[in-house]
Amino acid sequence: MEHKPHHGQQSEEQEDFTRVMLPRGNQTFGVVDQRLGASRMRVRCLDDKTRNCRIPGRLKRKLWVREGDLVLIEPWEFGGDEKGDVIFKYRLNQVNWLKRKGLLKGLEGASGF
Repeated sequence: MEHKPHHGQQSEEQEDFTRVMLPRGNQTFGVVDQRLGASRMRVRCLDDKTRNCRIPGRLKRKLWVREGDLVLIEPWEFGGDEKGDVIFKYRLNQVNWLKRKGLLKGLEGASGF
């Protein structure tokens, strides 16, 4: 009888085929420094700025973010150096893939990286 991975497990071959969202346009990677309540958080971004970010209403129920998580940030059009939206949270295998590709160089000192 052949062993199949359980629902939560992924085999090594499957891991490389998962699609990883990469920053487009003015989007950037960030690490959640502190939760501020009301779906807001302080995020240290790859471009050396710390932004006060929020989770947009359409993602509020889907996106559960903790301190130390790697997220994708979209800076606001106005006040984008201080504020932004969290649009995606990376899972552990995606973070490892990004590290192997060398895309997280600026966040090396961050917790968990």
